[in-house]
Amino acid sequence: MLIELARTSAAVAATPARLAKIAQLAELLGRTEPGEAEIAIAYLSGELPQRTIGVGWAALQDPPEPRLVATATLREVNGLLDRIKAQAGPGSQLARKALLDELFGAVTRQEQVFLSRLLRSELRQGALHGVMAEAVAKAAGVPVAEVRRALTLRGWLPVVGAAALAGGVEALRAFHLEVGHPVAPMLAQSAASMAAALDKLGGPVALEWKLDGVRVQAHRSGDEVTVFTRTLDDITAQVPELVEAVRALPAADLVLDGEVIALRPDGRPQPFQVTSGRVSSRLDVPGMRAKTPLSVFFFDALRVDGADLLDLPGEARHAALTAAVPAELVTPRLVTDDLASAEAFFKDVLRSGHEGVVVKSLRAPYAAGRRGAGWVKVKPRHTLDLVVLAAEWGHGRRQGRLSNLHLGALDPGTGDFVMLGKTFKGLTDELLAWQTGRLLEIADGPTDGWTVAVRPELVVEIAFDGVQQSSRYPGGMALRFARVIRYRPDKRADEADTVETVRSLML
Repeated sequence: MLIELARTSAAVAATPARLAKIAQLAELLGRTEPGEAEIAIAYLSGELPQRTIGVGWAALQDPPEPRLVATATLREVNGLLDRIKAQAGPGSQLARKALLDELFGAVTRQEQVFLSRLLRSELRQGALHGVMAEAVAKAAGVPVAEVRRALTLRGWLPVVGAAALAGGVEALRAFHLEVGHPVAPMLAQSAASMAAALDKLGGPVALEWKLDGVRVQAHRSGDEVTVFTRTLDDITAQVPELVEAVRALPAADLVLDGEVIALRPDGRPQPFQVTSGRVSSRLDVPGMRAKTPLSVFFFDALRVDGADLLDLPGEARHAALTAAVPAELVTPRLVTDDLASAEAFFKDVLRSGHEGVVVKSLRAPYAAGRRGAGWVKVKPRHTLDLVVLAAEWGHGRRQGRLSNLHLGALDPGTGDFVMLGKTFKGLTDELLAWQTGRLLEIADGPTDGWTVAVRPELVVEIAFDGVQQSSRYPGGMALRFARVIRYRPDKRADEADTVETVRSLML
């Protein structure tokens, strides 16, 4: 039943202790029907089995009246989400809205709140993958290391968790790297400078261009090529250039990690939104290809000629990559332990229009699905001064603190503030305590128990990686990877950055 997930989600959000969260989740998973386990794990992890369903912020406003009695099953809910995702072409927006109203009209108020937060990617209950993996292990009675190993190879916790609940250790050990089944990509940690990155990794390292493209994982078995995104979505049909490039390679059994990116005629990158729009479009791909061609660059090899490479050191994997892939399809790279050479490489990358550098250990294995210590990204920092419009109560160790900030830019024409997104990143314990007290002082209007609206008075300096179009927020755009740098008590709200300033950064 969906209501059981909604109640457990609320209980987990209100529980600060990690072990208590795990126990609550495990108790529910232990009672979940086998056919619904994958759905339950996905929803409680804040994910959808469909990945995305084409529903934006506006469509979730003004839901129909809820039912008084909970009857919805997970299969019924997920079936409606499948139908919503399947809508395409003329009239699809209205069709999605009608199906969404059908879904929300069939559930109770508590279930509506749960689904709304799930669809907005705002299910902040502290049940991230680490907690969910341990809950799955507890519910299935298996070592958590077995769950993590299977997750590394299969790439998606709901599938791994459902297998563990149904078949225990034996089912988990059946997972191995398979062509056609994506592996959760290795992610990079961050460093404030090139010197900090080199100090962190030590010894000679590899520096690679950090392209502001779309992460891809290319699988080939014979003539069959499949391409997945970092969220494991299948985008094979949308990237024919990549498919053709991989099919032309001499090795017929491959799994490669890389990026696709739209480049201008002079070789400089198009804005991220151009690449993203091209990759996400399922309509008129030949026409889109002619207008916005994609280039592909690979930086890692997970499998070559049938040999799994995940556990090999980075240097060995890269050697296998360059043996299998021509140089023009390999991400530019420098191996050095000299800071001056690394800084010069970094500056050249920025002059070329790319977003930074990834510094990689030559010894580290491929830490699939994790922000491994072997990769560190270094990027220049962009900042804006924005106004806090509201804040959400935190969970876990932030329980009782106002944490997730709603951020707005000034519209000089109206004097109002336009919301651009949210962030809870970059907040120290000291800053959390201060902002909770200050925001409660300027609280404005009723609260829904989750979000506290405030008078637009506080200016906060926000670092971010870029600006992209977004239907989720009223301003039609959103900040990428926003995080708090500091509050600006020296600035009035009418001195905040404007909507036009933010919009100019999309060009």
